[in-house]
Amino acid sequence: MLDIRPLGNRKDFSEFFQFPWRHYADDPNWAPPLLSMRRQLLDKSKHPAWTYMDGEYFAAWRDGVMAGTIAAFVNHEHNRFHDENIGFFGLFESVDDPEVAGGLLDAASEWAAARGVDAIRGPASFTTNEECGLLVDNFSPPVIMMPYNPPWYAGLVEGAGFEKVMDVHCIYQDRKTIAASDSLERLERLVSRAAQRSGISVRSMRARDKKAEFERFREIYNAAWEKNWGFIPMNDAELQALIDDLGMLVEPKLAFFAEIADEPVGFALTIPNFNDALRRAYPRPGVPEIVTMAQVAWHWKVRKSIRGVRMPLMGVKQEHRNKGVELAMLLEAMKALLPSQYDYLDSGWVLETNPLIKISLSLGGKIYKTHRFYQKSLVA
Repeated sequence: MLDIRPLGNRKDFSEFFQFPWRHYADDPNWAPPLLSMRRQLLDKSKHPAWTYMDGEYFAAWRDGVMAGTIAAFVNHEHNRFHDENIGFFGLFESVDDPEVAGGLLDAASEWAAARGVDAIRGPASFTTNEECGLLVDNFSPPVIMMPYNPPWYAGLVEGAGFEKVMDVHCIYQDRKTIAASDSLERLERLVSRAAQRSGISVRSMRARDKKAEFERFREIYNAAWEKNWGFIPMNDAELQALIDDLGMLVEPKLAFFAEIADEPVGFALTIPNFNDALRRAYPRPGVPEIVTMAQVAWHWKVRKSIRGVRMPLMGVKQEHRNKGVELAMLLEAMKALLPSQYDYLDSGWVLETNPLIKISLSLGGKIYKTHRFYQKSLVA
């Protein structure tokens, strides 16, 4: 028997919370989250996005055993900012069974339709500032803050009547390729000419002023991404959550601000791929987080197990685009990679419509992963 329903009690929530550890138990690619971060994600009283969202968590039980999970929600800030009337689904996990997956997606769609929205989109958990999109190719280990799922998810979602609405790409550049090519020299020539025309300079993050630097980052981010598909501005609580999550990971020499006439006009935030250490430490329910963090620190700081970095966030104020600011920051990130302990740079995600993809490919990068947003109309 298949039973799909909202979470009804603490036992249901506990199963929902722990489901990924059972679901991915035999998958060496999955990177388990810290328990504190999963609690922060699921707790409606703590996650800042729930101040402007309404939603419900659902799970599927097959013969009394949990077989899948999903969240259905309406992001009122998204709808206001983009003048849309849509709902979302996220936290989607399912065994390879169309009945389970279809039932979960139907439950989310019915919940959203009852709130009067025109369509449902996802996956997103819960905004584009967090993990979102369904992995549709290269099912290798994910980098930090990127989602991962088994190969069969796309077929299950499409089988439930969802269609692609947007792809986002991850771009890979490794140290050997950069060092062996002339991409740095070509990029330096382009940036030099741009700097002469526009007065661009790039500096690293000021380590002693990290909180103020994050505030500068938010101001640029909200201005730079204002017109981007799916974006909503980051508020004070979301900025603090980002600082709490990423503050310990940021290496100031790998985070950059671009300035023109001493005004910050762009940023590029690069962080170590923390997932390399998480997969080895393997945080899990029942193990105190202080023990897990000691293991993470061992793999990260002592064994140097983190082999790459990810650039999750880059932005340039609209009035300063097409001046070479993006190229100047990309140059600094590539130059910082060469003498470091890290072997590769993951620049993602990038909207499939972003011209930066073409530039990155011309400099030796390659698209190596694609995540897809799906949508289904709820209008008869």
